[in-house]
Amino acid sequence: MLIHDDIYSWKGWGGRLKLGKGSCRLRIYDLKQGGAKGLAHLRPIIVVVSDIPEGRMSVRSCAGHIATSVTRDFNIDPHRMMWVEHYPESTYGIGGKHLIPEKCELVEFVWHEDKAIHPKWRTLNPEMLKTIKEMIQV
Repeated sequence: MLIHDDIYSWKGWGGRLKLGKGSCRLRIYDLKQGGAKGLAHLRPIIVVVSDIPEGRMSVRSCAGHIATSVTRDFNIDPHRMMWVEHYPESTYGIGGKHLIPEKCELVEFVWHEDKAIHPKWRTLNPEMLKTIKEMIQV
């Protein structure tokens, strides 16, 4: 069940300069709500982040900082969460002739003192990719 779908802004680091601040689309799903009865999920919280044109920073470049902020702001246990970066289909070039296809990637973090560090991007298995795409199309 979708429990949050909005623009999320994170604060940067670097004191007054606020380096690395930006915004993204944040969707949070809780599989415990509205799921199949009796089915337990190891990671019942699925967080999907997407770049937005006015975001200033890409979610990929600030993955650990955003994940740390989201888990803190929404009181999410990071060990019970699946973090997914979604990149919508886009075109570029004169007349939009070139296509960059839609892409979803799983991001795994090492959690140290409630901070997400050392992100590793992984390809989602086909079944999970299908599930994620169905969730975000609604």
